[in-house]
Amino acid sequence: MIRRWPATVGVNLLLGIPGVVPIWLLWFLAANWIDPEPTENDGTALWLVIVVPVVGLYALLWLVTNRALARRTSLAARSYWLLSVVGTLLPTTALVLIRP
Repeated sequence: MIRRWPATVGVNLLLGIPGVVPIWLLWFLAANWIDPEPTENDGTALWLVIVVPVVGLYALLWLVTNRALARRTSLAARSYWLLSVVGTLLPTTALVLIRP
């Protein structure tokens, strides 16, 4: 049984590195849906064909990994899932903050 929180943050930090791609895709889709570029006339159907499988596969991988790890930890459920989300979002947050 894993008793400490570093394993939770470490696994989710590693999951957050490839997670930058689906998070960026969701941001890009939302940004273009809310305020579309005037020269972008292809519509969002093509983007949905790309975004749905990528985000779906990543979400499935994230959920399967975290549910397996959650059973082995002694953290409370609320603390575990909060640490999981924060650990996953750290790489994206670092890229946003470091952006030139």
